[in-house]
Amino acid sequence: MNRPDQPRRPAAKGRRAGDAAASSKAARPAEGAARSRGGRSEPAPSARPYASRPPEARRDPARPGATGPGAARPYVMAAVRIEQVRGVLGEILQWEYPADAVLSNWMRAHPKLGVRDRGELAEAVFDVLRHLRRYRQFAESGTGPAARRLAILGLAAVLEPAVLRAGLTEQEREWLDRVQKIDAASLARAVRDSLPDWLEDRLAQMDDADALVRALNQPAPLDIRVNPLKTTRDDMLKQLRSGPASRFDPQPTPYSPWGIRLQGRPPVNRWPMFEKGEIEVQDEGSQLLAALVAPRRSEMIIDYCAGAGGKTLLLGALMRSTGRLYAFDVSAARLARAKPRFARSGLSNIVPVVIDAQNDQRVKRLRGKAHRVLVDAPCSGLGTLRRNPDLKWRQHPESLAELQKVQARILQDASRCVAAGGRLVYATCSILPEENEQQIDRFLAEHPDFSLLDAGKILADRCENLTLDGPYLRLRPDRHGTDGFFAAVMERIKPAAAGAES
Repeated sequence: MNRPDQPRRPAAKGRRAGDAAASSKAARPAEGAARSRGGRSEPAPSARPYASRPPEARRDPARPGATGPGAARPYVMAAVRIEQVRGVLGEILQWEYPADAVLSNWMRAHPKLGVRDRGELAEAVFDVLRHLRRYRQFAESGTGPAARRLAILGLAAVLEPAVLRAGLTEQEREWLDRVQKIDAASLARAVRDSLPDWLEDRLAQMDDADALVRALNQPAPLDIRVNPLKTTRDDMLKQLRSGPASRFDPQPTPYSPWGIRLQGRPPVNRWPMFEKGEIEVQDEGSQLLAALVAPRRSEMIIDYCAGAGGKTLLLGALMRSTGRLYAFDVSAARLARAKPRFARSGLSNIVPVVIDAQNDQRVKRLRGKAHRVLVDAPCSGLGTLRRNPDLKWRQHPESLAELQKVQARILQDASRCVAAGGRLVYATCSILPEENEQQIDRFLAEHPDFSLLDAGKILADRCENLTLDGPYLRLRPDRHGTDGFFAAVMERIKPAAAGAES
């Protein structure tokens, strides 16, 4: 039976890790394209020509005071937006598919919506998902459908008050005034922060838990990175700052030498530099994984869980398109979506391979041959809640336990490909110890032929501003401004030479 604090549980599913950005890694928005929320290049819907408005907004049935049958009433944008948000939430809250996928499908079914419409709709939907438990408690009061009140609360964070109130009834205005006066500090912590009980319990055990939760409940900026094979970050910053992209305040990321941070949700996938393969969307934390792998020219590298290919692209560029870079994934569809990105990048050393989840013969043939192997393991994605807030409602303790089994198996299989003296990097976009440190402790205990390396020392040359506490890479949105990430670097110990002294 489901608890009151948790929606109906979906089947356990893991979401891809670092391809975050405009992608979930978690699972997640596709790396190659930014979400549509936040675009502001078109005028407000009420200012657009009549023909450009959604058909459902052009004419309403006659109301009291209207003259003539079927008389039109003035277009009230907020009233239309409330019903749009309510409709999208009705699909998402079935918890059958990830929120970004449901929203994308809904947008494709409504092609006449403008950029501003799509931005407001997406921002309101994701605001509701971030604050769902608190909003549901607020929505229990009032009259009429609670789903409509959820939509109103989401839009209250997006629209100007006067604009929103134009679409509300008098009772709804009074209800909204009442709930907006509630002091959030008076609510139970799990309700205030909109967390399921099990996740609130786990996060409460972490350092500076309140700061972490506040950061996870905020929208994230958009990180992009340059393709080192085609351009430099300095050149790209000059280009962005001298053109229309300057309004998104492009700034260098503090840790990754390839990253640029943008505010808002710019339409990166329509920019010429994106189409030419000069930039890609990728969270800064995900970019740092390539620095941990530290590939060299002419080596054999395996990206064991390549997903949408974001990390594969950066690894290939750092190899200067030499050597051989295998992009493994169990999903043919994910690798198919990555192929256009591979083509844009100008790389010729990537070999995409669809593998079986277990006992794959191609993997067996590479046993002990790879210089470096990256395992960006399927995980809960809870470090990406800024971008994928639905994950805290889609995941649960049972799905987490299943993911841990999958992670351990993948790490075991991938480790067999590592050559003596080679490097194995394990990473997740989770902040939970059971998916991170505990996995590494267990692996090292079972594999004495691997030793743990200090991630901070490996990153020191490329990431001068990053200071790590301990041998692992641990990133948090409240401390580093990135998604939550974890990585451990291990090396396969070379066997002692014959006749060497013990």
